[in-house]
Amino acid sequence: MTSGQPGTGNARPTPTGAAAESQPPTKAAAGTPTQQNAATKQDAAESGTAASDSTTKGTDASKDSDPAEDSGTVDGAVKDSAAIKDSKSAKDSDPAKDGDTAKDAKADGTGGKDKADSEVKPVGPERWEAFASAPEPKPSIVSRVVRAVGRFLIHEWTLAALGALALAVLMTWPTLRYPRYTLPQDYWDPSLQAWQMAWSGHILLAEPARLWQSNTFFPELWSFAFSDTLLGYAPAGMVGSGPEDAVLRYNIMFVLAHALATLGAYALARQLGAGRIGAAVAGVSYTYAPWLLAQAGHLHVLSNGGIPLALAMLARGHGWSLRHGYRPERRHDGWVYAGWLVAAWQLSLGFGIGLPFAYFLAGAVLVTAVLFFARRLRTGQAVPFGRRLFAADVLGGVLFAGVGLLMAFPFFKVTELHPYAERTIADISLFSPPASGFVTAPGESRIWGGLHEGARAALPWHPEMTLLPGFVLYALAAGGLLFSVWRLRHRLLLLAGVLLTMAFAMGTRFFDGTFTYVPLFEHLPGWSGLRTPGRLMLWTTLLLGLLAAGAVTALTDRVRELTAQRIPSWPGPWLRMATLLPLLLVTVEGLNTTPHPVVPTQPAAMRSAEGPLLVLPSNQSLDQHVMLWSTSGFPDVVNGGSGFTPRQLDDVRRVSQSFPDQTSVDYLRTLGVRTVVLLRGQVAGTPWEISIDAPVESLGISRQDVGDAVVYRL
Repeated sequence: MTSGQPGTGNARPTPTGAAAESQPPTKAAAGTPTQQNAATKQDAAESGTAASDSTTKGTDASKDSDPAEDSGTVDGAVKDSAAIKDSKSAKDSDPAKDGDTAKDAKADGTGGKDKADSEVKPVGPERWEAFASAPEPKPSIVSRVVRAVGRFLIHEWTLAALGALALAVLMTWPTLRYPRYTLPQDYWDPSLQAWQMAWSGHILLAEPARLWQSNTFFPELWSFAFSDTLLGYAPAGMVGSGPEDAVLRYNIMFVLAHALATLGAYALARQLGAGRIGAAVAGVSYTYAPWLLAQAGHLHVLSNGGIPLALAMLARGHGWSLRHGYRPERRHDGWVYAGWLVAAWQLSLGFGIGLPFAYFLAGAVLVTAVLFFARRLRTGQAVPFGRRLFAADVLGGVLFAGVGLLMAFPFFKVTELHPYAERTIADISLFSPPASGFVTAPGESRIWGGLHEGARAALPWHPEMTLLPGFVLYALAAGGLLFSVWRLRHRLLLLAGVLLTMAFAMGTRFFDGTFTYVPLFEHLPGWSGLRTPGRLMLWTTLLLGLLAAGAVTALTDRVRELTAQRIPSWPGPWLRMATLLPLLLVTVEGLNTTPHPVVPTQPAAMRSAEGPLLVLPSNQSLDQHVMLWSTSGFPDVVNGGSGFTPRQLDDVRRVSQSFPDQTSVDYLRTLGVRTVVLLRGQVAGTPWEISIDAPVESLGISRQDVGDAVVYRL
């Protein structure tokens, strides 16, 4: 069988018998019955012509054709099929012929009157469509909402946040067992910080202009800047009132600070290219490093999660990761704005942790700009950056710097009014840890605390000198130098960062700090206010965690490659345990025995006493309780505890040793004090143990017993 030869431009194979009758109508004939009849006759005429031409011209060709092809082989069928398709396509695509067909049908006169033509029916749907699967019904609004919620709940970042929160509750237990009555570590600095959150929230709602003129240290100015303020927690301070709510608020923020630190370090490691388990190791080791257990009473030190979280957001916004380098297509200015906002919030929590972070960001911006222009000069090509990203960095940097300046202004005023409050190199030396501190754990460590008791006894001030980040973390970081997903140069840079931050954390113990801490102390604004160099160990811990994350990620990748060869390709129990073991060991090493003492109950006299008032006895520790008790109404109180003691408060404590007598009464009246509260439970071994019941009528003041206290009204 041969293919039809082109005749008039619309050649087709000759249909015979039933095959000719089963030819489907053309597209033009699918309109009305009249047009279908005309199109059918026209097709028949054209088919005869085409068959005649094909028969005449194909006789000679058939002599040389393969007999098997004529008898219906596969090749012949394929050729016939192709010829039919070409013929139909050519016929259907000829508008001129369609027009002629319509004219012939009209001229014929029979049109729709022909009975045979009237029986032609339009082609219906395929007969097998009845067996097709039913279309999926459109989901309702409720179904779509349920699916969206389900996808959200199983998303990586939702699981990471919930996991960090659950781990924080467990690792800080029993903080939330009696959250209204106990405080972690001790009840001195936590009482101060509970008051700080309560004061900032209260005054921002009542009288924002008085923020820095707190109700404590009366009548000192800028008294809220006598120590780190935790100002970023002010929104939490707007809920609740009184000492019990202040303690509850503190405990909640204590747990949330741990959760945020874990999530922030996890996010940073993931952004840099670590796997999920490796990032979890970085997050847990950063938050629950043994040395941080000694800082359980310093919420401003534990509130460090904004540092890695801001770095993760900034890196993501700039499309950069440690594992993949700079990828311009991943830039997003929204993440840059978010990163600068989180960085500004972190700075508002206090300069003790925020100031080194601010200088790190400034250095990172400078180094990035230098590398950017150096690469442009070397290659002669502009590196993609974008105006929107540049604007986000400028605006975000201005916001961050503005928050820093607004926060710094009150502290500079305090230094101006109290120059003796500024630290000296001698003060720094008292808190500078030796090299042995890096392998010594605090007493609160459940694993190492008892074993390191002798090593702690050799340290001059062990609460700030036990700087062990964890032996497991040391081992994982060391392994990360040899086996890691990070490039070799990145591993070496991380190692250099670890060694450098350790040298800075030693303060004046590293060659007297001549080439490390002392230049920073002398030349960087605000650095002289940092009393404890050992807290720079925070950066060492973060860098060690990133080295460990690289090693653990390489391990999990290798396990995945090995299990891909298994049938089925799923890790066995021992391989799964191998990938989770580093995370488990880091978590166990962070277990603690932190005490949770009961907070002293607020005296009944403090609830109704009119300010300004003085509570006796007065000293650094007891005054922090007074600050917490003053959260009931925030009356002005002379008492106060902070990083330094104003000379006027020293004078008050010295003169009031003889209270009540004429000299002390006159002095307190000069300051504006109207009420003195003398606590009976605290007078044992003090001069007031004898004078607490002495008559006071001759002094022109009144005396009243209120609960376990004596209230004097001046």
